[in-house]
Amino acid sequence: MNTSLKNTARLLGAGLRALLVLSVVCGVLYPLAVTGVAQAFFSGGANGSEVGDGNGHTVGSSLIGQRYDLPKRDPDDPDETAKPDLRWFQPRPSNGLGGNSVNTGYSLILSGATNRAADNADLVTWVTEAKAAVVADNSTPAHRVLAEDVPADAVTSSGSGLDPDISPEYAKLQIHRVAERNGLPVPQVARLVAEHTEGRTLGFMGEPRVNVLELNIALKEVSGG
Repeated sequence: MNTSLKNTARLLGAGLRALLVLSVVCGVLYPLAVTGVAQAFFSGGANGSEVGDGNGHTVGSSLIGQRYDLPKRDPDDPDETAKPDLRWFQPRPSNGLGGNSVNTGYSLILSGATNRAADNADLVTWVTEAKAAVVADNSTPAHRVLAEDVPADAVTSSGSGLDPDISPEYAKLQIHRVAERNGLPVPQVARLVAEHTEGRTLGFMGEPRVNVLELNIALKEVSGG
């Protein structure tokens, strides 16, 4: 009996020592090591891929999209839909993007897709109305946008609803409207889009894209808006 108790106590002692060692290694040393490596070599990503404006203020993340809307007439009315501020390049449509009309911050609301089939009546209606709005918003007296020129990402949200990028086609479609609203020459705005167009990752992964936040920061600098 005494031998059995001694063996049990010895096993318990060994288990407690193992627990203590694993707790220190896995709960303290490993997290500290990973955090140290991340901060030393990948500090930007480790800290949220923050994006700053020309004054050094953080205005968002390059990984999370945000909206550019006009202030609501009644901020306390949950049913009022904010209208887009057409001075800025607009992102993909999404209920998951926080409001931002001056490019100085962002507020995350939710994340999620519509999860509706391509032939769903509601989705078809939403896309049809969204395409008409894109045509109306981006047509100017000197430049008429055609419905067939509207790319898919202009009227559909991403799977997460937080996509920070748009296609180069959608960015180019907005050039004339942005130039007119900001009193800028069209070629100057077109250069901004070209400068902020990224190719496929490693040359073959993904699609060419334009980060809306970074593009609007550049637009703000040249327009003084």
